[in-house]
Order: sequence, then structure tokens, then C-alpha cells
Amino acid sequence: MAELLLEIFSEEIPARMQAKAESDLGAALEKALGEAGLSWSALETASGPRRLTVFVDGLTDRSADVKEERKGPKVGAPEKAVEGFLRGAGLSDISQAEVRSDPKKGDFYVAVIETPGRDAKDIIAEAVPAIIRGFHWPKSMRWGAGELRWVRPLQRITCVLDGQVVPFDVDGLASGNETEGHRVHGRGPYTVTGRKDYEAQLSGAGHVKLTRDERRQVILDGIEKVCAEASLEWIEDKGLLEEVVGLAEWPVVVLGNMDPDFLTLPPEVIQLSMRTHQKYFAVNDKKTGKLAPNFIVVANIDAADGGKKLAEGNSRVLSARLDDARFFWDLDKAKPLEEMAEKLSTIAFKAELGSLGDKVERVAALARELAPKVGADPDLAERAARLAKADLVSEMVGEFPELQGVMGRYYALEAGEPEAVADAIRDHYKPQGPSDTVPTDPVGIAVALADKLDTLVGFWAIDEKPTGSKDPFALRRAALGVVRIVLDNGIRLRLRSESASHSIHVILTILQNAAAELENGDVKVRELRELVKSGAFDRAEKTLKEIKVQESQPSQSRKDKEINELLRSTEGWHNDLLSFFADRLKQYLRDQGQRHDLIDAVFALGEDDLVLITRRVEALGAFLDTEDGANLLAGYKRAANILRAEEKKGELPENLSVNADLIAKGPAEEQALAKALTEVQAAIETPLEKEDFTGAMAELAKLRGPVDAFFEGVMVNDDDAAVRANRLALLTQIRDTLHRVADFSRIDG
Repeated sequence: MAELLLEIFSEEIPARMQAKAESDLGAALEKALGEAGLSWSALETASGPRRLTVFVDGLTDRSADVKEERKGPKVGAPEKAVEGFLRGAGLSDISQAEVRSDPKKGDFYVAVIETPGRDAKDIIAEAVPAIIRGFHWPKSMRWGAGELRWVRPLQRITCVLDGQVVPFDVDGLASGNETEGHRVHGRGPYTVTGRKDYEAQLSGAGHVKLTRDERRQVILDGIEKVCAEASLEWIEDKGLLEEVVGLAEWPVVVLGNMDPDFLTLPPEVIQLSMRTHQKYFAVNDKKTGKLAPNFIVVANIDAADGGKKLAEGNSRVLSARLDDARFFWDLDKAKPLEEMAEKLSTIAFKAELGSLGDKVERVAALARELAPKVGADPDLAERAARLAKADLVSEMVGEFPELQGVMGRYYALEAGEPEAVADAIRDHYKPQGPSDTVPTDPVGIAVALADKLDTLVGFWAIDEKPTGSKDPFALRRAALGVVRIVLDNGIRLRLRSESASHSIHVILTILQNAAAELENGDVKVRELRELVKSGAFDRAEKTLKEIKVQESQPSQSRKDKEINELLRSTEGWHNDLLSFFADRLKQYLRDQGQRHDLIDAVFALGEDDLVLITRRVEALGAFLDTEDGANLLAGYKRAANILRAEEKKGELPENLSVNADLIAKGPAEEQALAKALTEVQAAIETPLEKEDFTGAMAELAKLRGPVDAFFEGVMVNDDDAAVRANRLALLTQIRDTLHRVADFSRIDG
């Protein structure tokens, strides 16, 4: 058994690419060695700012000999068949094949192909160059006169098998047994014989922490130490931590100071400036819990003065950055938020949907409409919506796009806006990911929902929906955001009616953009605008239908046809948008542990209240987990299968109704089922009306015994046609009664 050490050494690899490259290199080598017939006991990887490393322990010295038999055509087969067999088997003449006999099929040819094993050294020498040449980086480059592409210029390839160099060449760079350490503290080079030697020299004289885990722990320990000494608290930032893990081979944690005057800036500005431009960690004062005039930097050098000059230099750089931020902050504060909002009409949102200013108008109208439904003040909701996008034209957001909404809140407070308005401006983008929180204040909820619904309705209206994995406008995230906001806050909202009424606003924008091409359209568009503003949606819908261009009109443009098609197809895309919401809700509920088939069963009822749907799914899942629920489902399936079979023979008679006289003459099991159905149908009305789905399920459970007994003691397909029809009517009642809660036909089992 052998030990393999492979290191690919280059100029600095971007930190964000290191972890995946480490994984990809290990996977590629594992695949190549495995396909070549080698085996091993352990394969480990490491990565750092300048190197990718793979260790393989317990590697077999040689791949096994392989003997393969390939069956060919019968003796005497056509010449073409024989030629094809020889090509496939790698034989030059049929005499090289064996002839074997089969009692039933006669004589046939067999090629015995023997492939001798190969030395591990030869396999590695062939595999590694191929891996390097075919390696995928998000971005790569060429250098010098060579054709090889790598993330940064390659400088060394170390490849040692049991102490011996595995010789090969990649674009003029020969493999060897030397590696390099830290640029300042221990450059080397170092000759290595294997893993143990390699790790010892690099971690010692080389001053290199090889693995990400090692460097991460050094950084965390250093942060804990400097914070404890200065009575500070680290503001945890896992994303930045992973980035700096990839920036320093020999990480040293240093605490720096900044001018306390900068603390007059919003803390988010300071933190983002530290994080984005300088890769510094922010800290809070332990006593106050507020941002402290300090920062933590992870250096790649162990300075003789303990990092004092290094901290001073970083402080000067940070001060320059924060001076710029303070300039932007002062400039923005001098400009009213409303004045910023006026500029939104000059910024394109989407050609067909108008400018950002047009979007703001639609969102404001929808936020006002939604406000009473979410417990918000309509005036505050509309005000917040009109100002929500204003900070997009601010200097600060231009420098730090990540602060959109956050800066709007500060500017709103500076201008004396109510806190609910300011918070809604900050929160209306939420949630921006699965780990992000959702708005909880009613005004923020109204604006966040309005913003997302407007985007979704707008893009559905112009037929620009996500396809496959492509979603350039983050529409899936917007829909999932609506789902989370509604469910987390328990909001009762009818998505169908909300999207349908808001589509008037969206279509209005589209019509306004095309008004110049509409014959006599300007008057109607103005009329429509006023109707929408006044909330007269019924009249607005009527006006929409009047805005049409006659098909026979010779001057009709392609744009006119597109608008007419849009007006004709609104119902179709409303339904499609609801299906999109259904998919996002399914994803959300599946993540919560709910079964996909139960979600389908509830959605089949046509419900569009997400809170109600979720309650039904939860109650249905709990019911089916009981013995009564499982058995009733089985009884339903049996009834549904019989009805389906009868429908295939010919349509079931319409208006199948139960004949009480025939029931009275029937067996006791039939009478008991009819009685139970009547009682349960009446009993479930109250819990369904009260949205007590658990109570409704409890009533349905009472059908379990009568349904079981009916199928055990009664023949549905009786010779008497009237009796048969009556019993089919009973089965129809079973199906229809259960469908009051969910479509049981969509449930697995």
C-alpha cells in the first residue's frame, strides 16, 4: 500500500473559490483513480490562499489484471456482423476468437480480452495532468505563451508517491517534490517525502496552516482573546469569517482602533464599510451593547511589535473609507426623501412595466388596499410605499447597494416620518433569503406584500416567468416571501382576488406605455387612470374591455395585437400565477415536514387563502396518521375505484341520488352507511364554517366503521339496476363528503 501527496501551488486563489476547488480536486482524483482500478483507505483534501492539496493513504501499488469475455455472432454469420464484432473486441482476425457451443443456439464466437494491470505511478502520471487541464474554475486565465488555463498562474506541482516523484509535465511545468511556505516567515523551498514530512515542514518552518479548519480555529481563538482583553463582543459574521479563512496562510488576529467620531454614522454603514472594503470584523462595547470604535483585522503576518503598526495602518485606511461614507451621509441628509422619490420616474424598471416611479404608484395603491386586511393604517401604508424606493437614488446606496431600505429608514427618521413608515421602508424588501426574517409590523407587512405582489403580477402579465433554473428577476424568492409573510403573521388574504384587482394597475401601466399606438386610446387611458385611483375597479374592468382596436383596422400595429391579447388572457395568467404560489407553498410546507400529496389534495379544492390551506394540510396529516384516517382513506379509494370503473363503462347517471325506500329494504350495513353519511354531512358544516378542520376530521372519522362494514357485507354491482344505481349513489356521497375537506383522490396510499 502506498501514500500519495499531490499539491497544486499557484498565485493567490480568490477566497470564495477555495473550498469548492478543494472539494472538486478531491472528487476528480478519486474518480480517476477509481476508474483506473486503484483502491485506497483514505482520501483527504486541504486548501489555502495559494495551494490545493490531496492526501491519499493506503493506495494500491497496481491495478488488477482484467479478463473480459465478449460474446460474438454465430459461426457462419454474415461478414459484416463478424467485422463489427472484431472492431468492438479489438481483434485483427477471427482466428483470435474462441469458438464455443451452445446446445440450443449452436456454435458462436467469443473474444477473450485480457487487460494487464498498471502501476499506480503510471496511472497518476496520466490522471493528474488531465485533471489540471480539465479543471473548472468560475473564472480562469492564461499566462505567458502557454495554453493552460488556471485560476491564477501555476508555480509548482508537487506529486510524491511513497517518497518518489511521479514524473509528468503540464504545459512545461514539471512535477517535483518541493513545496513553498509563507512568503515572509518561511518561504523555503522545502523538499518533502510524504504527508508527515510535508505537514511538519509547512506548519513549522514554513508558517502555513494547511487546512481551513485549522485557520478558522486560530482566528476564532484570536478573536475571543482580543475581545476578552478589551471588554468587547465580536459581532458574529460567518460569511466574512469563511472569507478571511481563505486570505491568510498564517492568520494573526489584531485589534485596531478608529476615530470615535465616526460612530455618528449609522452602524450598518460602518459595519458594511469594514466588511466590504477592508474585511474587518466589527465589535460591540460589552457594557453598552452598541458599536465600539474598534475593529478586528486578520493579518497574514506575525509582526514583531505585536501588530501595533499594522493596526495603525489599517485604521488610516478605514478612516479614509468612513470619511467618504460621512460625506455621502451628509449629502443625502440635505436632500428630502420625497425629492429623491421624484427621480424614480427617470429610472427604468422594466420596459413594458414602466419606470420605478410607475412601480411605486402601483405599490402605493395596493399597499393602501391591503392595509385594512393586515391591520395597518392605510395612510401610513401608502406613505411608506411612496418613499420605500427613494433611497435607491441616494449617494450612500449608490456606494453600498446592500443598504437599500436600511438607509431609507434613516433618511425617513431624519425627516420626521413616523417610525412605522421608516421601519416599513427598511423591511419591505424582506425576506431576502430563507434565513432572513419577515416584516411583523402591519405597515411593513402591507408594503412588503404590495411590492412583491406587484412584481409577480407584472411579470406574469408580460409573460416573463422563471424557466428551469433561470430566474433573473428573483420571482421565486418574491413568491416564497409572500408565502412566508402571510403564514408567519397569520394573514387572511385571498391571493386570487388580490392579484386580479391589482392586475388592473399593471395593465394600466402597459397601456400607458403604448398609448401613442392606441387609436383614440389617450382618452380611455386617462379615464382608466382616474377609475383606478378612485378604487372603482368594476368600472375600470369595463373600461379595459372597451380599449380595443378592431381586427379589421389596417393601421393596427403589432403592439395593438399584443395589448388585445393581454386583455383577453388575464384569467389564464391569474390561474398560472396561483399555481406558482402553490408550488412555493408546497416547497415551504415540505420544508416544514408536510407531505406533498396532502398539499395537492387541499389545493385541488381551489382555495387561495394560504393560512386556511396550511391549517387544512396540518389537520389532514394528523387525521391520516390515525388508524381511523388510514382505514377511511382505504375505503375512499375503494369507492372511488368502483365509480371510476363505472365511468369507463359509460357515464354514470347524472344527479345520482339515494332512494330511501330502497335503502330501507337493503341489508343493515347499507342502512347504517346511509344513516352515518346523513349525520356526518350535517355534523361537518359547523366545524367547516368555523374553520375547525380538526373537528371536521373527527366527524369524518365516524364514517370509518360504516364504510368498512358496507364493503364487507354489500355487493355494489347488484343484478337489480335500481339497487345498483342506489349503491353507486351512496359511493358518490362518500366521495363528495370527504371532498368537503380535501380531494382524497390525490393522497397516496
